[in-house]
Amino acid sequence: MRTSIDLPDDLFRQLKILAASRRVTLKTLVQRAVESEVARARAQAPRRRLRFPILDSKEPGTLNLTNAEIEDLLT
Repeated sequence: MRTSIDLPDDLFRQLKILAASRRVTLKTLVQRAVESEVARARAQAPRRRLRFPILDSKEPGTLNLTNAEIEDLLT
């Protein structure tokens, strides 16, 4: 996917210098930085397991409840 970002001139120059020093393209450097940030955010995000109530049904495979009944079960 192609996108555009606005960077301050000084930051852009620093990125170009860093990319050149690592002998990679600016695109590769930015992509790696974004991937790293996303991975770090995923690692820090608490994983929560959702638990749903087990409900009995008169007809297995179906469950006919009104919104009010669902609300009562969840509270």
